[in-house]
Amino acid sequence: MKRTITVLVHNRSGVLNRITGLFARRQYNIDSITVGVTENPTISRMTFVVIVDSMQNVEQVIKQLHKQIEVLKIKDITEEATVARELVLVRISAQAEQRGEIASLAETFRAQAIDIGKDSMTLQVTGHTDKVEAFIELVRPYGIQEVARTGVTAINRSEKATEHSRLTLIY
Repeated sequence: MKRTITVLVHNRSGVLNRITGLFARRQYNIDSITVGVTENPTISRMTFVVIVDSMQNVEQVIKQLHKQIEVLKIKDITEEATVARELVLVRISAQAEQRGEIASLAETFRAQAIDIGKDSMTLQVTGHTDKVEAFIELVRPYGIQEVARTGVTAINRSEKATEHSRLTLIY
């Protein structure tokens, strides 16, 4: 099962290595990881999507993370109301006569053409992982040359968010 865990840490050299090493020692596969400085330049936020066998394993990882000196706060946000996004760049084969069709497809997913070459296009799409996966599958027949993904980044929703906004912000 996949779990999304956020960790606030002191923004210091080597912290990422120590945290990912903890996951490796426990033999957990990190499906995605994003790291960035928060509103406070001395603190970074790490978002991990990990694959675990049971909730007991998640609890063990969280206990181990709490022992790290640099760790300030840990939260398993898998079951919470969150906003989660991923950025993907996809370079596909695209002859001149195919570009209109590809642009129409990209528009449906709110993707943007960010580079056009003689025989290829690079498209950028952001959104929920399911949306990103669907987009990749739809452009696959054109011939994917390269894919670069950021991994999931997530944050809890506002307490005042309405049910309507939760439905409309998924994509």
